[in-house]
Amino acid sequence: MDLLKKRIQSDGQVLNDSLLKVDSFLNQQIDPQLMLKMGEEFAKRFSGESITKILTIESSGIAVSVMAGLILNVPVIFARKKKSVVSNEALYCTTVYSFTKRESNNIIVSKKFLQEDDHVLIIDDFLANGEAATGLASIVEQANAKVTGIGIVIEKSFQPGAQKLLQAGYRVESLARIASFSNGQVNFL
Repeated sequence: MDLLKKRIQSDGQVLNDSLLKVDSFLNQQIDPQLMLKMGEEFAKRFSGESITKILTIESSGIAVSVMAGLILNVPVIFARKKKSVVSNEALYCTTVYSFTKRESNNIIVSKKFLQEDDHVLIIDDFLANGEAATGLASIVEQANAKVTGIGIVIEKSFQPGAQKLLQAGYRVESLARIASFSNGQVNFL
C-alpha cells in the first residue's frame, strides 16, 4: 500500500536494525484518514470472504480494525491484556510474547463474543515473530471458529513471523512489507 509506505518513510523512525517507531500516526497518535484507507484496503483484500468478526489485540490494532469493521459491516473484538474487575464471565485465554515490549501477556476474550460459526479476520499493527497473531488465532480456534485470514499493517519480513503463519496454513495480507532497516532507512520488499 503506497500511501502507508510513504507515511512510514516520512514519519517513521528507525530505532535500530529491528525496531521501527510509528507513534505519530499509528501507535500513539492516530491518523484517522490513514486508518480509513487501511481499513478499506483490508476490506478489498479480503472481499469475497465470509467474515463475521474482526479480532485484534489492544491497543494499536483497534483503530484500523474498527475502520475495516465499518466497511465490512462486522463487529470488532479486541483481546484484552488485563481482566476487567467487572468481568466474571467465561474467557478464552492465551499467552503472547511482545517483541517490542519484551514481555509476556495473557490475552483474553469473553466467550460470549466468539462462536463456532464465526469466520474471523485477525488484524494487527506489526508482524515480527508472529506471537500476537498466533495467540489471536489460538483464541479463535479455542472457540472452534475459523480464521479467515490475518491482516497486518506493517510486516517485518526479515523476522520469522510471516513464514511461521504461512506454514501454519493462514492467509496473510500485509499492507507494508519491510525487507530491512539500514542507515536509518526503511527498505521495502
